[in-house]
Amino acid sequence: MTHLLLLVSVLLLCIGAVVYYSLAIYAAIAFFTQTRSQSPDFYPNVTILKPICGLDGDAYENLASFCRQDFPCYQIIFGIQSQTDPSIAVVQQLIQDFPEIDIQFVVSDRVHGTNLKVSNLINADTQAKYDILLIADSDIWVDVDYLRRVVQPLSNASVGVVTCMYRSRTQGWISTFEALSISTEFLPSVLVAHQLEGMTFALGATIVMRRSVLEAIGGLVAVVNYLEDDFQLGHLSVQAGYQVALSDYVVDHVMETETLADLLHHQTRWNRGIRFARPGGYLGLIFTYGTVSSALFLALTAGSSLGWAVFIGTWSIRYFLAWLIGVYYLQDQVAQNFFWLTPLRDLMSFALWCYSFTSNTIEWRGRKLQLLKGGMLIDS
Repeated sequence: MTHLLLLVSVLLLCIGAVVYYSLAIYAAIAFFTQTRSQSPDFYPNVTILKPICGLDGDAYENLASFCRQDFPCYQIIFGIQSQTDPSIAVVQQLIQDFPEIDIQFVVSDRVHGTNLKVSNLINADTQAKYDILLIADSDIWVDVDYLRRVVQPLSNASVGVVTCMYRSRTQGWISTFEALSISTEFLPSVLVAHQLEGMTFALGATIVMRRSVLEAIGGLVAVVNYLEDDFQLGHLSVQAGYQVALSDYVVDHVMETETLADLLHHQTRWNRGIRFARPGGYLGLIFTYGTVSSALFLALTAGSSLGWAVFIGTWSIRYFLAWLIGVYYLQDQVAQNFFWLTPLRDLMSFALWCYSFTSNTIEWRGRKLQLLKGGMLIDS
């Protein structure tokens, strides 16, 4: 009887995964094939806020890509926490190389809360000139049409926030293996959420906000004690009555994870952040690991015909999902070269998902922090 219950439970997980994969495929096709209107005269002045701490890989080129925008009027403010930060030299070089661009940097170690990145943004925001704010991580690279495209949804007055998906540029097998899950696992879940309930959160790769919306949710101070500050900026804006739009522009994210320990720390911090920010949705991820549950079902049925049918069917649709979103739509180089490793990456993701429930602490830039309900951070 116990064995039968286990078989039925695992089979239900497989069925749930197939339903989820099918929904993700539908959501991707619906999103990437929809017609989007453009407002050729909508080019509001924009302030770009860039928090920096240390030097990322390809730092100059990543930051310089924001200086090459084909856009009428914008300002870039780099927020830096320390006078000895090596990124200051890069910013000074950018100011010299792009004299036509309004570039400033604010160096301040003033701390406003537990999340030092948001403290950095708060310090930089003091020099902002314009009412449209764009926040993007320092490891993001964009093309020259980026600003023109990401501001377009704001031509609709009901849209208060715009956010973007991203694909990764990697070096080495560890960063490649970590990045594989972004376009084949994480972004499919974003598209499913977008299809089912609309965007109720934002992604740190790009967040464009009206100043009025930011003030309505209490400013950046409202998220300074949260780990998932990007999630909260979108979530609080929706609660305040504004829409979050998912742009069709896909930015490039430079990932340079060097060791397996770094990978485990990154993924654990990310998983636990999502677990506390969206506990229900995070628990529901159990239905997305079809490659794992179907392999278990095959083993439990001792290689039966039904077991093989479930296994082959689940893996086939999983591979198609990874190819469709990662390779075809996002044109992610990692997915193009390694999407065949998706089941192995799923296995690691499942193990890390299980591990995330063992504690509420994380490590972040040498600090040990504790997560509370809703994703708030306190020093551990």
